[in-house]
Amino acid sequence: MRLPTKFRQFLDETGGMTLFTGRFFSQEFRPRFEFRELITQCYIIGYNSLPLVGLTGFIMGLVLTMQLRPSLVVYGVQSQLPVMVGVAIVREIGPVITALIFAGKIGSSIGAELGSMKVTEQIDAMEVSGTHPFKYLVVTRVVAATLMLPILVVLGDTISLFGAYIGVNIRSVTSFSLFFRQVFASLGFGDVLPAVIKTFLFGFAIGIVGCYQGYNSRNGTQGVGRSANSAVVISSILVFIIDLMVVQVTALMGLN
Repeated sequence: MRLPTKFRQFLDETGGMTLFTGRFFSQEFRPRFEFRELITQCYIIGYNSLPLVGLTGFIMGLVLTMQLRPSLVVYGVQSQLPVMVGVAIVREIGPVITALIFAGKIGSSIGAELGSMKVTEQIDAMEVSGTHPFKYLVVTRVVAATLMLPILVVLGDTISLFGAYIGVNIRSVTSFSLFFRQVFASLGFGDVLPAVIKTFLFGFAIGIVGCYQGYNSRNGTQGVGRSANSAVVISSILVFIIDLMVVQVTALMGLN
């Protein structure tokens, strides 16, 4: 029985990405270590993404507060608005939205960059010249994405909470210290730990998918465009799958 073409392509893609991930782990801790390129990629991936993440986080916190307030006023529990916004942002909305923005910006960037290097045979030239292109191009970008996304999430959550504070004060008056005291009092170990863990997983998935799509790009400039598009789509889907898995694991462990 012949498998459907789409299903075979899915299996080929899954197998290829699995082997690519295995190759990453086999090369990650072997010398030579490209520390300078890693620092450069951390700057490009992390620092250059901060303005977009910060702006999105601020608007997200402001809008979420303004949307929740009317419903809470109806039930007379508007005083719990900082608590609800804080838990929602830290546990779920902040990490997922930031990861999706990260996938759109960094995933597509990595896919397009490595794809263009592949189709113009720059990667082949690096191999001929004695440079290890996988270590230099892939390992550094995946590690940088894994390290930078958690930092961006923390900064994005902070800016988002500040936006929520402004949103609360649009219709009422709440002091800065009271707002954040309520937020932090509502957060526990089971709220923060799963959120931090899944940001590392999000960053790794986005980095590995972007590098895989770009490193295996083909068919010229059209292939570069497909690589960038596939990197965004697949990494965004993986963000939701990882989030679902982390939620289920934390629920089984009693951390929710």
